[in-house]
Amino acid sequence: MSSLSVILLTGALVAAACALLGSFVLVRKMAMMTDAISHAILPGIVAAYFLAKGPNLIAGFVGAAAAGLLTVAFVEALQRSRKVTKEAAIGIVFPALFALGVLITSRFFADVHLDADAVLYGSIELAAEDLLLVGDRSLGPQALWVMGGLLLVDLAFVLLLYKELKLATFDPALAASLGFPPVWLHYALMAMVSVTAVGGFTAVGAVLVVALFIVPPATAFLLTDRLPRLIALSVLLGVGGAIAGTLAAFALDTSVAGAIASVTGLIFGLALLFSPTQGLLRRAWRLAAQLPRLP
Repeated sequence: MSSLSVILLTGALVAAACALLGSFVLVRKMAMMTDAISHAILPGIVAAYFLAKGPNLIAGFVGAAAAGLLTVAFVEALQRSRKVTKEAAIGIVFPALFALGVLITSRFFADVHLDADAVLYGSIELAAEDLLLVGDRSLGPQALWVMGGLLLVDLAFVLLLYKELKLATFDPALAASLGFPPVWLHYALMAMVSVTAVGGFTAVGAVLVVALFIVPPATAFLLTDRLPRLIALSVLLGVGGAIAGTLAAFALDTSVAGAIASVTGLIFGLALLFSPTQGLLRRAWRLAAQLPRLP
């Protein structure tokens, strides 16, 4: 595969995996929690690197998931204290954990591959050169295996628990009465978000992975009010934005990750203006139609 093909496919896989879970995060009104987890899992990755004495894919995912769940637990604990709001709790927890991860990375791992800039901004341009090696045999770009596997796991998670997730999202009391503990479903979803986020780090970094979790579902939310359609549209918009952003970046000789985030933002802006049901122009037309006519 050519380098461009690898980058295109990697971006599409990251976007699809993030949008799939991001749809549930959005309808649960937890968009900022995604931002918190995407930043706060850095200490988990650092801890896994330290315990494994070097880069280790499985250890990294386990550390990220643990740090993500710890973030959720801290935020929930602060919120239950009723001393701060949920937004304030997120604003307290994730900068503290992220700063701790950056501090440890800069102090102890400055001369190795684990680098703060790589975590923040990603390196999708080098996706074709980062190969998955088994012994002396190369199985191709590692990012494709990682994100392809994560997309399959995320898809299986959503398909197997779709009814439970839908019920716990829109009617937690009914879900609990039927034996589906909303708390456990909540933590399961957050664990999947954490693992998917760390997989996306190698492609778009901690900052821009948030855009792929939130912007495509937010765009789809302007176009439909049905959950199945919202999920499907989110994935299609995310993949389309990733492909268009990559091609634009190559044409303009600029950052691929930045171009992907910019294109997804542009698509959201177009939906905000021209959505047939919730667009600003549609709303302005309705208001104009209600104005009294001059004699």
